[in-house]
Formats: sequence, structure tokens, C-alpha cells
Amino acid sequence: MPPAQVRRPVTRERAIRAAVALADAGGIQSLSMRKLAAELGVEAMSLYYHVKSKEDILDGMLDLVHSEFSTPRAGEEWRTAMRARAESTREVLARHPWAISIKARTSPGPATLSHLDSTIGCLIAAGFMMPMVGHALSVLDSYVQGFAQQEASLPLDSSGDISAATEDIIAQQESMADSFPHLGEMATSLILQPGYAYANEFEFGLELILDGIDLARSSD
Repeated sequence: MPPAQVRRPVTRERAIRAAVALADAGGIQSLSMRKLAAELGVEAMSLYYHVKSKEDILDGMLDLVHSEFSTPRAGEEWRTAMRARAESTREVLARHPWAISIKARTSPGPATLSHLDSTIGCLIAAGFMMPMVGHALSVLDSYVQGFAQQEASLPLDSSGDISAATEDIIAQQESMADSFPHLGEMATSLILQPGYAYANEFEFGLELILDGIDLARSSD
């Protein structure tokens, strides 16, 4: 007889990582306590020995996502650090697009708080006054998360190319030219041009924001 297979113990961390994997594979709507329990090889009710509720799982999932963001440190050049943070956040949200649509049900987790605290510390060490820290974080996070949400909703390939929708755009060109001339012009002169990728718009917007923050703090 083969030896009995050793079952890995269920812990909160393991349950959260399994939940993230399920959401990555099938979207947040595919996640249920029953499916998560099956993935872990236990009965659904057994999960409640390790997590308080599904809301507790969701909070842990968000905290795990935040732990993957690039975290600025005091002493780093602020603009380089904020650019790395923005690019990292976008990449992480592309891996976990479900995270854009859910919010913490209770208080933020330790990874989230640590990330924010270090980011604030980096800006303060660079000479930012606290009101400007608030402005900078608000506009950067709104832009990055909004862009990530837009990317998740568009028919883009992994490089950010919109060629997957090219045939639909071409099919609509004639009607667009008559009814929506400016959209038609944008399609022919920009979107359908070789080498165009919506993903490239991210860097343009990010540089505008960083320039604006730099100008605002200089005149503060």
C-alpha cells in the first residue's frame, strides 16, 4: 500500500493565497467559501477556524496585493521612487485585475499600512510638506488605478496593443466617419497606425503628473 498522502495544514495565509489564485484564474465572482475550501481540501465550515468570514478573506487578499507593490523608502530620490511605485502598481493590478473592483471591508492590513507609511516617509524625507504629500498620493493613486481599470476593460493583448479590436474598428470606420467624424479620424490616424499601443499612454500621463507635482512643490 502506498503511504498516506500528508495533507498540508490550513492556515489563514494559505487560505488567502489560494483565494488570490482562484480570483486570478476566474475573477472575483468565481470565489466562494465552498470553492476555496475544496481547493484547500477541507470542508467549508472548517475554514472558519482560520478566517472570520469571506470579508476577512477579501481584506487579506487586498493586503497581499499591496505587499507586491514597489515600496519607496526614505532617502530615495522621490521622483524615481514614485515612478517605480506607479509602474509596479500598474503591473501588479494587471496580474490581479479583480483587486481594482474591491475595497477593504474592515481596516487596511499590515502590508497596506506599511506600504503607505513608507511612501509618505519617502516624500517627507524629500522635503514635501504634509499637504503636498496628500496631493501627490491622491493624484498619483487615482491616475494609476484608473489607468489600470481602463486597461482591464479594453481588448488589449499583453503588450497593450489594441490590434485585437482592429477588425471591429475597421468594420465601423465608414459609419463612424459619417456619424462620429472625430472618432473616425482618431481611429485612422492614431489607433490603426503601426506601432500604436494604448499602454504607451501610461508613461505620458505619469510624466505629466510628476512634472506637475514637482512644479507645485517648488512653488509651495
